[in-house]
Amino acid sequence: MNKTIFSSDISTDKELIINEGKPITDYKKIIKSDVSQKALEKGELFARCISENIITDFEKTEELFKCGKVSEVDHMVHVSTFIFLNGMIYMTYYANTYTEYENPDYQRARFVYCPADDTENKTFVDIQAVGDSCYDGVVEKVYDTILMQKDKNTLFILWTAQVSGKYYRLYRIFTISDGKLGDVQVNRFKVKDTVNDFSNTGIRSALAENGIPCKKMYSDIGIMQKLSSRIENGVRYYYSGAYSGDFTCIIKSADLITWEYVSQPDFVNNSKWENAVYVRDNKCYYFVRQQDDDKYGFLTYYDLETEKWEKPVLIEDCQSRSDFIEFDGNLYLFHAPIDREHIGIVKVDTKDIAGSEVLLQANMKSSCFYPFVQYDESNSLCMSYTVDRKHIRLSRFDMSKLVQA
Repeated sequence: MNKTIFSSDISTDKELIINEGKPITDYKKIIKSDVSQKALEKGELFARCISENIITDFEKTEELFKCGKVSEVDHMVHVSTFIFLNGMIYMTYYANTYTEYENPDYQRARFVYCPADDTENKTFVDIQAVGDSCYDGVVEKVYDTILMQKDKNTLFILWTAQVSGKYYRLYRIFTISDGKLGDVQVNRFKVKDTVNDFSNTGIRSALAENGIPCKKMYSDIGIMQKLSSRIENGVRYYYSGAYSGDFTCIIKSADLITWEYVSQPDFVNNSKWENAVYVRDNKCYYFVRQQDDDKYGFLTYYDLETEKWEKPVLIEDCQSRSDFIEFDGNLYLFHAPIDREHIGIVKVDTKDIAGSEVLLQANMKSSCFYPFVQYDESNSLCMSYTVDRKHIRLSRFDMSKLVQA
């Protein structure tokens, strides 16, 4: 085995240009959380559906510990991704087995799988934990952990880790046919012809070398878990969002290993952290939370043919994570309009985003946030979410009833 997987950043004499974030003043429309009675009634139906159709929880529980199925209990869990494949459910998240706090100094990247028809029979795999050796370095922090599917036999588990003082995006490949987990590897970040490790310094160096400005980066770095794809010059590219602090951008990859910078909003905005990205009809739709004291996230899109950004629509949001899903030919945005006990669904008008409207607003009656929405193998929609950072929960819901109600 090589001593290290990490490489030095490209040497550049160019300084990184930092753009200051400011509130959006030029926008197409505002969508507020003061919604219609019909949207609230649909929200009640959605909340009932989610609570009545829970598939299972995926954290290590006290009950599993007492019966000897696990050797420790999760005190904090957060940020889920799931995939239904070949009769199995695969789930990732990050966990803290020491304290109840979301603290990267004590966290681990977790991978869990079970038969879809026997969810009590779970296999838990810790992908990487704080204190682990990582080639010639030591893991000091662990953060956002996601799951991506390359093909019917290959899953990628990707996560953030600080190794010897630097944040990286790392991955391991899980081969379904033999149940084997590959070695820890590092993702790569590409800007034009410049390729660095996908790290906090690698991003800065690559952007600086190519004269691309960015907003202030700080703390960890992340990749969003939703994939959508587009064929470009005969190659299928998978699109996602990347972020660090106030810097948010679109990225794409053909192999889920090297991620290429595409673009970032070119208008003044107050973005911060996670940015939902979804490609449809040569447009890359984009919703991102903003600074904590801003009332609105913003919806926009990047036209991949004209390379221009659309004037944004402001959507009232509590500044939480969001997600896109397609259903019956339409595009929908899931977000948190009031607080993390509410989920809103906005029907995105793909002809003119100013025509986007609230489908529903749901009071979930309990903590229910960071939704991730995906189809199961029967083509039913499911949603995983965090409950008070104590549970990683998966539920099924009927979108057709919500649309028709």
